[in-house]
Amino acid sequence: MQQKLLDAGETATDSGRTTLDAIRRSVATLPRKWLAAITLLAGLSAALAVAVAAPSPDWTFAALSGPVQGAMSVAVPFFGVLLAGDLRRAQGPVRAAPTLLGALSVAAVVGLFGALICAVMLVVSEPEAAHTPWNHVGTIAAGGVLVQMTAQLVGTGLGLLSRPPVVAFLATIVLPMGLWAVLGAVEVFRPAQSWLTPYPSVQNLLSGPMTPLMWARWFAVLLIWGAGLNFVGVALLKRRNLTDNPPQIPSNNSER
Repeated sequence: MQQKLLDAGETATDSGRTTLDAIRRSVATLPRKWLAAITLLAGLSAALAVAVAAPSPDWTFAALSGPVQGAMSVAVPFFGVLLAGDLRRAQGPVRAAPTLLGALSVAAVVGLFGALICAVMLVVSEPEAAHTPWNHVGTIAAGGVLVQMTAQLVGTGLGLLSRPPVVAFLATIVLPMGLWAVLGAVEVFRPAQSWLTPYPSVQNLLSGPMTPLMWARWFAVLLIWGAGLNFVGVALLKRRNLTDNPPQIPSNNSER
């Protein structure tokens, strides 16, 4: 019993180290550092655009969060694509969970950074209290984190399914927005937009309180674009790994 507990502890420690390694790898190279800088600058630029377009008395946490989190969510999946590429190139047995946890951690940090930008802008501007600028701030901040984590799962999933990173980068934008546009173009399919594409769920998560129906739609999107893509990607990766490295069957020749 004690040995089992020790083994479980070692496995958990090793998994934690691998997750931290995935977080470090997300900014380990110069291009990835530039990607991180571009992602954060996108959020700052969106906040500045709101500052130019609207007077500060009209600012609210919800009005700022939409553009800020939305701008950063375009680039966040690129981290997932790159980390998935690292996983595909790794030798030995496939352990996807630590990499996925590391990718989600990076996305959560981006979401918190976006919430911080919005909070700082409101504090500095001191908007009129009549506009309830801080209304539903906790819900919207949590929604921003969920938006980035969902976007990151799209990146890891498509990164596992597509070998060229550039193709996966484009797919993280073209596929969800393309499906959203196609469904919106046909009136009979328009209600399916909120169930099958991420964009409506992003708007809901960053607007304030979520109704049970809104949560159900977001969960459906998460199953399709998050869990579904990654499940298929990891399954194909394990199958390829097994094909490239078949288990060795020890010979059972007896001595004569």
